[in-house]
Amino acid sequence: MLANLLQGFDVVLTVSTLFACFIGALMGTFIGVLPGIGTLAGMSLLLPLTFTQTPVDAIVMLSGIYFGTMYGGSTAAILLNLPGSEPSAVVCLDGYPMSQQGRAGVALTLTTLASFVGGCSAILLVMAFAKPLVSVALSFSSVEYFSLILLALIASSTIAASSITRSLVMIIFGLLIGLVGIEVQTGYPRFTFGSESLLDGVSMVVVALGLFGVTEILWKFADGGDTRRSPSIDVSWRSMIPTRQDWREAARPIGRGTGLGSLIGILPGAGAAISSFVAYAVEKKISKNPSKFGKGAVEGISSAEAANNAAAQAAFIPTLALGIPGSATMALILGTLMIHGIQPGPRVISNNPDLFWGVIAGFWVGNVILIFLNLPLIGLWIRLLKVPYTILYQIILFFICFGAYSVSRNVFDVLLCIGFGFVGYCARRMDLPAAPVLLGMVLGPMAEEHLRRALLLGRGDYTIFLTSPVSLVSLVLALGTVALSIYQAHKHRRMQLKTQ
Repeated sequence: MLANLLQGFDVVLTVSTLFACFIGALMGTFIGVLPGIGTLAGMSLLLPLTFTQTPVDAIVMLSGIYFGTMYGGSTAAILLNLPGSEPSAVVCLDGYPMSQQGRAGVALTLTTLASFVGGCSAILLVMAFAKPLVSVALSFSSVEYFSLILLALIASSTIAASSITRSLVMIIFGLLIGLVGIEVQTGYPRFTFGSESLLDGVSMVVVALGLFGVTEILWKFADGGDTRRSPSIDVSWRSMIPTRQDWREAARPIGRGTGLGSLIGILPGAGAAISSFVAYAVEKKISKNPSKFGKGAVEGISSAEAANNAAAQAAFIPTLALGIPGSATMALILGTLMIHGIQPGPRVISNNPDLFWGVIAGFWVGNVILIFLNLPLIGLWIRLLKVPYTILYQIILFFICFGAYSVSRNVFDVLLCIGFGFVGYCARRMDLPAAPVLLGMVLGPMAEEHLRRALLLGRGDYTIFLTSPVSLVSLVLALGTVALSIYQAHKHRRMQLKTQ
């Protein structure tokens, strides 16, 4: 393994590859910080630059953009409550309250270091356990996948600070959005209402920008807009150094988030967004004081950020080794490989060792570049809060509309994004959490597909989900999560009655 890694560094430590890695990391961070563009749009805009590069340079630059948006996406989430990327939506829950408490520098430092630890740990996992972990993922059938998806959906109902009922309502809303478009097996349009623009479904980028970006702008101006002053934040280096208590609270969540993100990222079809939601839900469940989540919990941002970066690195295993993209971003990287004449699949490691290990070495170089880029620029990002709302949110709204339009170059997506903004504003007024919508939207089509396949395998017998050990354990954990949530809600209600 070490010999192969040294071979990879021989490939990466050239002027062209290092320059490609630096440009990718820099542009990725910039794209991640700016709300409204996102990973997919940013990579799509910069994709033509890779056509004249070598395959290694092209993949290293695109992966640098991908990882950079993961690093930078949490910055906008913490400072402005606007996730720069989909996985950063969870960081909004505790990162923005920390910013309002004057601890934005600490939050950004912790997320940067959590990103670095999560990413590097996942790279080690890719290096050491690529082949056996791929074998495990290949052994899963639709029976196991559906049970795991069901577990993720139920676990996500505990993400928001409100009741489990409200979270389930928003998850179901996300499931319905995910089912919009042409049904794969029958070719029948569902929930399109006769609109051709909805035949391909609703893009998650559009939904995320609307529910978080437009909603935040509407909320700010409805609540006073420019009359409210941005909080005064200390941008000195001393203010960005976490305390010992912060380190103690963040250490174990970073480890757990890294493990969860690595495992979830390996599974074909999973992604960084799912890992962030699951890691956050796990931390809230095992916390001795779950009430602090949503109010600036260090554990929340540390675990979620480590998980999404670990998943981002681990997602390259099914993409490079199996030729199965786990997300639209991975599909774009897969297409880049094919443009350069490389067929992804199990033979990539043996037929193209320079490419595979060069990309792995590029991951190491990219993570080091990113941490040196992010920490010195934290003060610059914090100063964004000092820009007046009337100027700042006009710029943000422009990037939101640009990001929504760039998905499919359709004005309808821009109108749909604004519509989801009004939906998100009404949901916030009714204390309905928006974050579970994204997970429901991601997992809805996947759950339907695997459910149908599993029932075909079992010839319509639902007991097939009890025959697999992995499926059975997942279902038991799902039931246990529901029972624990009901118990905690009942206990909280009894305590409230006693205090009255």
